[in-house]
Amino acid sequence: MADTAAPGPTRALVLGNPASGSYSHELIEQVRQLCASTLERAEVHLTTGPGDATVAVRRALERTDDAPDLIVAIGGDGTVREAVQGLVPADHGASLAVIPGGTGNSGYKMLWGERPWSEALKAVLTDHGIGGSARLRRLDLARLAETRNYVYLGACSGVIADALITAKQVPLSGRERYVRAFADTADGYEPYPGRVTVDGRIVHEGPTVLANVGGGPYRGGRYHVLPDSLLDDGLLDVCVIGGDVTAAQVPELTLNAAHMTHSATVYARGRRITVERTDGRRLPLEHDGEYQHGIGAAATFEVLPGALPVWAPATP
Repeated sequence: MADTAAPGPTRALVLGNPASGSYSHELIEQVRQLCASTLERAEVHLTTGPGDATVAVRRALERTDDAPDLIVAIGGDGTVREAVQGLVPADHGASLAVIPGGTGNSGYKMLWGERPWSEALKAVLTDHGIGGSARLRRLDLARLAETRNYVYLGACSGVIADALITAKQVPLSGRERYVRAFADTADGYEPYPGRVTVDGRIVHEGPTVLANVGGGPYRGGRYHVLPDSLLDDGLLDVCVIGGDVTAAQVPELTLNAAHMTHSATVYARGRRITVERTDGRRLPLEHDGEYQHGIGAAATFEVLPGALPVWAPATP
């Protein structure tokens, strides 16, 4: 995609999540000061619980006189997920900037790679437009039909989702917590009987360890589950790992995308993807790090091409 000539931001809402994996007051203040040094206004909102970031974004964008035109989400993928829920349907001309402040930070990594956040934010604030080092991109999102929620990074059924439930009982924090939870969940994990349909065509049916739909190429900040995914091609990618792979093998295989050459892996693209359990039981599912308790036996994802305006490097 060519560089987009877009006006630079003038007013920022900085979202900080005190419950995120690497939250610090110093990081929030550094981001605020950097925004305030170049913009007309920079306000900070510290979230108070699940869903609060979404409400804060919606309320800010509804203001008539001084609504922000830049939402700066500091936190992990969950914080970004909530910011997206508030930003996308508003259509008030605001855009998103992501600052890593969580455990996985896959949403930041898929945009800026390993670049320092301060370098990325400075580019957004001062070096945008044609020939600059930052550009405004319009990324595809998925919408989960059963909840109408927007999926920013990706959604996954199977062992990755079930590990989020296990993690609630693990007395650790940060990345170590999920690593332990995944190992405990994967030990003896039974694949579920599944089926995956892409644009009306069945691409997989049988034992299923996971089915990941997205979105971004990374999950957990490290694992290349969807290595061929493009962020703005108008399609969703899906990767299915079948029962010939044990759940315990998933981290090693996906770390360097070795699962892509395994006979148990199916990879496809389409505009509408349905993941389901064929035994009628509840599908274990998460998206953007949040377990979806209200899902039944199936989940359908529809692509929303170019739905999210987000700042990214001009040259990937």
